[in-house]
Amino acid sequence: MNEQLIQTITKLVVEKLKSNEVSQPSAGTADVQIKLHSKQATGALTELPPPENPNGKVTFHQTTSAKPEKKSAVHPQPAEKTISKQEEFIEELKKKTPSRIGVGRAGSRPKTNTWLQFRLDHAAAVDAVYGEVPDKILHQLDLFQVQTRVKDKEEYIRRPDLGRKLSDEAKELIKKRCAFSPSVQIVTSNGLSAKAIEENLEDVYLSLVQSLGNLGIETGTPFYVDKGRVALMDEIGDVLQPDVVVMLIGERPGLVSAESLSAYLCYQPRIGTIEADRMVVSNIHKGGIPPVEAGAYLGTLIQKILKYEASGVSLVKKEG
Repeated sequence: MNEQLIQTITKLVVEKLKSNEVSQPSAGTADVQIKLHSKQATGALTELPPPENPNGKVTFHQTTSAKPEKKSAVHPQPAEKTISKQEEFIEELKKKTPSRIGVGRAGSRPKTNTWLQFRLDHAAAVDAVYGEVPDKILHQLDLFQVQTRVKDKEEYIRRPDLGRKLSDEAKELIKKRCAFSPSVQIVTSNGLSAKAIEENLEDVYLSLVQSLGNLGIETGTPFYVDKGRVALMDEIGDVLQPDVVVMLIGERPGLVSAESLSAYLCYQPRIGTIEADRMVVSNIHKGGIPPVEAGAYLGTLIQKILKYEASGVSLVKKEG
């Protein structure tokens, strides 16, 4: 834009503003006088008296005569949780079994704690199967060791039949070191849980031996069989000809306990003995039947087997 034009417009605006300041009011309107004061004060200054309420004191005055009602605090009572009959039934079941029931879920998956506990128990079960019994325990109980026809753990799992047969060396060693035709022959084996032997064998064995001694029942020379199966007692019966064979063997581990021991008993077991003639006291561990109590009970059970000369179903029939 032209500078001369800008100056002309600015001059017109200033003149217009000045004319407005000195212009007279129109007819019929009241006189309006505008006084402009300078920033500098004029006249005398007068000292004012101090306020009645010094030091910033503030006085409050009540504007209403009615006193407001006090409202008591109301705390809502928590609603009582109602439990259905189905929930009560599940809670009762949970008290009676260590099984994983009523554990709930998160969406379509198990809860984190439930899943982690499952993984832990599964790992313990695997360790029990593939673990080995410490030599220290065998030395403490004065048990010599023999082998079955199984070569390793993998073959033991795949070929149960080989775990039911003694190796040739084992047969010779048993004949050499064990008493022939005892009243009771005690045999121990890791079976499917070395942890069961490690945790429970000492208490069960010592309690059993003491119980049999108190009852005046003769026992043979005990020994330990590595990677044995239950039916191995039949071949041991053929070799030593005892009246009763007691086999203390590690149970197949589960997700509740990986250290459970079982005691299998049979009267005069021989090759070809049927399963109905065997007896078992299972679930021997700290969370089931206490080991010491189990050993004492086995002594009385063996006494009954010798009395009736039968075991298993035959014993039940004879007891009548």
